Amino acid sequence: MEKLRLDKYLWAIRIFKTRTLATTAIDEGKVKFNALNVKPSRPVSIGDQYTIRTPDRKWTIEVTGLIEKRVGYEEAIKNYIDHTTEEDKQLNHHVGTSFYTGKRLSKTGHPTKKQRREIDEFFGDV
Repeated sequence: MEKLRLDKYLWAIRIFKTRTLATTAIDEGKVKFNALNVKPSRPVSIGDQYTIRTPDRKWTIEVTGLIEKRVGYEEAIKNYIDHTTEEDKQLNHHVGTSFYTGKRLSKTGHPTKKQRREIDEFFGDV
């Protein structure tokens, strides 16, 4: 393997769920190499260190192996070393507990059947 794009590598090691998300994060300056912004097409080399920031995580990784295709988590973690500081790991844990799942919180938004009956009763629409 001669050249491997950064966006493809970050997708393959499961940092991002899709290549599009990886490309977007890189374009927005959330992936840095030696504190400098990079492009999605930047070739990845063994020994490179990247700082990656997403809404729910921040970590620093060092490339130890190159993979082109997306693999399972157990295989993916063999291709990088996580150098994330303890301080950032605590932040990751704290943010991880309040992760937004996309579901509506209970008892918010549309009223329940019981609440609808009470509203109708209050306004006399029974």
